[in-house]
Amino acid sequence: MQTATRQDKQYVWHPFTQMQDWISGPQTMIAAANGIKLIDTEGNEFFDGVSSLWVNIHGHRKAAIDEAIVRQLGQVAHTTMLGLANLPAYELAGQLVGITPAGLNRVFYSDDGSTAVEVALKMAFQYWRHQGKPDKQKFISLEQAYHGDTVGTVSVGGIDLFHRVFKPLLFTPVHIPAPSCYHCRLAADPAECGLKCAAVLEQVLAEQHEEVAGLIIEPLVQAAAGMLMSPPGYLAKVREITRKYDVLLIADEVATGFGRTGTMFACEQEAVAPDLMALSKGITGGYMPLAATLTTDEVYNAFLGDYAAKKTFYHGHSYTGNPLACAAALANLRIFREEKVIEGLGPKIAAIADRLAEMAVLAHVGQVRQCGLIVGIELMLDKSKKVPYSWEQAAGASVCRQARKYGLIIRPIGDVVVFMPPLASTVAEINTMLAIIKRSVTEVTAADWADDGLQPTDL
Repeated sequence: MQTATRQDKQYVWHPFTQMQDWISGPQTMIAAANGIKLIDTEGNEFFDGVSSLWVNIHGHRKAAIDEAIVRQLGQVAHTTMLGLANLPAYELAGQLVGITPAGLNRVFYSDDGSTAVEVALKMAFQYWRHQGKPDKQKFISLEQAYHGDTVGTVSVGGIDLFHRVFKPLLFTPVHIPAPSCYHCRLAADPAECGLKCAAVLEQVLAEQHEEVAGLIIEPLVQAAAGMLMSPPGYLAKVREITRKYDVLLIADEVATGFGRTGTMFACEQEAVAPDLMALSKGITGGYMPLAATLTTDEVYNAFLGDYAAKKTFYHGHSYTGNPLACAAALANLRIFREEKVIEGLGPKIAAIADRLAEMAVLAHVGQVRQCGLIVGIELMLDKSKKVPYSWEQAAGASVCRQARKYGLIIRPIGDVVVFMPPLASTVAEINTMLAIIKRSVTEVTAADWADDGLQPTDL
């Protein structure tokens, strides 16, 4: 399959990848998959340790989803939702309303996580204009936030490495501190600080609530920031404060939804019902692009009026509500119900916690973070002083390269090694994958970085 690899390097521009490094090195070409394993063109098998970028839920080639897509192909593959409806889309909308937090009664379809959030931002902005409060235009987001790669979602992002080059194109949000106790700058003892990060939000809204349309948050876990995890009670406090100051709460559950945190949605863990919720990634079980933005009747009703009122939400995508994707999503939800996926996560989450406890004592592991089946392992050159590795040392990327030698595909976020396996992974498979990560961390961090000549190559 050298021809395939050569042509990939000749024609394909990969996401989040320095192509000069990609072209110069050997690459893995995936040809097949089975269960939680990916198989390359040479027949080598790899555990899918990041669920093919956090989307795969039940494993690859899941018969129930395969069959649902084939059945739908026998009916219709695609039809527009501009002026038409289709059967899978209406059925899926009803099921999503049934499993998401109370009050989210309206479903707007799009294509991926970025578009789901973009829809939510535009809905929130336009809602306040219909409410006679056009000054409410600002959005609040967290430092280190990541909500997608479209211009609107980058605007409410906060990862400098990804977003700074696009700054001239963006609107400016109000940033508040990320609620990560390990990186806290607000208190000497974050465990006893009384959620000072939430107090900052209260102060901002006390001064600016008449100008703020909404606050957007990744509930419980800021994923692309390095799996930063908020302390207990933070999310509920944010809901309390936004409600107090009449600001819409947008929950970006693109990464945290569909069982990743141990419940179907992260918001459930603190009994939070947002005003808008963005869903994607696991919505089809990792099979097809699909996204949904859910909102309340209150927001939806503000857009109602006769044709002359021009209150329509003028937004849409060519593949909105695609029947094939909706059929896959319906099969995905049926698997959750019939196989009691959420109910079976407890032993898997416990196994991860046990293995992480063993990893936490390693000399160069600064912190291990876990929320359900979401894991971040932050590497430090000097853990006692929280001194990070230099960018040139590329510690996270090097650990991931080492793990691939042992049959595990994972990706870093800087020097945070990310582990997010399919929910279908067994306890034995989870133990094996984490043993590979521990071995790789141990071997790589024992190296003399200054002499290795390693480069921060994307994997």
